[in-house]
Amino acid sequence: MKKLKDILYNVSINKVYGSVDIDINQLVFDTRLLQKGDIFIAQKGWKVDGHLYIDLAVERGAKAIICERIPNQIIDKVTYVLVDDSSEALAFMAANYFENPSKKLKLIGITGTNGKTTVATLLYHLFQKAGFKAGLISTVANKINQKEIKATHTTPNVVSLNSLLNEMVQESVDYCFMEVSSHGIHQKRTTGLNFAGGIFTNLTHDHLDYHNTFAEYRDVKKSFFDSLPEDAFALVNVDDKNGLFMIQNCEAQKFTYALKTNAAYKAKILEMQFNGTLLNINGKEVWTKLIGNFNVSNLLAIYAVADLLGLDSLKTLQIISELESVAGRFQYDISDSGIISVVDYAHTPDALVNVLETINQIRTGNEKIITVVGCGGDRDKDKRPKMGHIASQLSHQVIFTADNPRSEDPQQIIIEMELGVEAQNQHKFLSILDRKQAMKTAVSMANKGDIILLAGKGHENYQEIKGVRTEFDDRKTIINLLNELKK
Repeated sequence: MKKLKDILYNVSINKVYGSVDIDINQLVFDTRLLQKGDIFIAQKGWKVDGHLYIDLAVERGAKAIICERIPNQIIDKVTYVLVDDSSEALAFMAANYFENPSKKLKLIGITGTNGKTTVATLLYHLFQKAGFKAGLISTVANKINQKEIKATHTTPNVVSLNSLLNEMVQESVDYCFMEVSSHGIHQKRTTGLNFAGGIFTNLTHDHLDYHNTFAEYRDVKKSFFDSLPEDAFALVNVDDKNGLFMIQNCEAQKFTYALKTNAAYKAKILEMQFNGTLLNINGKEVWTKLIGNFNVSNLLAIYAVADLLGLDSLKTLQIISELESVAGRFQYDISDSGIISVVDYAHTPDALVNVLETINQIRTGNEKIITVVGCGGDRDKDKRPKMGHIASQLSHQVIFTADNPRSEDPQQIIIEMELGVEAQNQHKFLSILDRKQAMKTAVSMANKGDIILLAGKGHENYQEIKGVRTEFDDRKTIINLLNELKK
């Protein structure tokens, strides 16, 4: 039990009807989860307005209501707290409810279009290997030391987030590395958290189904850096033109990293093969199992963070040489028949360019690149023709197929991708709706040394069609199909 008055600390309150000197149980913003004695926070969501459910919340036993407009009927013995922004209020209340766990460990946030999962996950593994207790909050998984908790969103809802951080504090976690999505920032899920550092990876075309314009998407990302305190660090990739923009007027200590531009942390690729990359990072050589310019940029960010948090640079480089690729991020396998398969989460134009350019950079001669790719439904439609153009331009053969069509018609998604294929590349593509059949066709086209890229789904082990999720793992499926060639 908590006192309502105690968890309202830092909340901007306009008016209170009733007493705040009351005990409440849980913070709830979904009436389906509400129990007697809880406090209900009525949020204006993207699709649903929680204010429509205030009466239902009271019927179910809510003891207090946080809202942006007071309902017509005020019930005795229920406290109503009027605020300007319920989502912001919930963020501060959640932090207070769990006694501000983000202040009791070092929380590092990673934001950007691509690379968030890789940077967060590899930082988690690096600090674990360096002997620290570490936590991870990511698209793929949430971890508290060795304990894994399934992830449902890139950035969890603000109550779950503070609960997770509180559990980390109870387990004596020293550092937590957290992906910070634009949705999470915009919906105030990171408000009220105390970040010891923030990292900007890059900014490319994505999520314009949610953000109205690219400028709005960029500005939401910037607001994360604007909120960092003076004693935190802000580390930005200045190979991206938005890097310096992110730290304009930022109060945190500013640091830069880059492969191509002058920066505090620099890296140079000395050699790259399918089994790894030889790098020079700030004058020191290191061999890594990771591949691609984009991964070198990610590793440079990891090295910089370790340095900023006081780790010995030689120890950091030693651990970097041991790190494995993150699930679904340029995971490659070579079959007994000599065909190489690469599974990557590339679901944005920029990410697809990065992966295909890396493969073209590594391949040595006449090997073909056969790309199997789709686009997700109920997501930014503008990128579909761009994805089609990139795949057909940088591959020898492309098969457009279903990704996670969700509520959309998968055939229509493919048609929109086909619109991006230029006349000179029309002969390169096929469209096969069934993803497994598309993979079978790719295998039938491949010869020894050829590379099959499966792009878009990465670590996901399901396919969602018309609201139904069925088991589907790109990596397992392609390995099984290639193994069948031996039979």
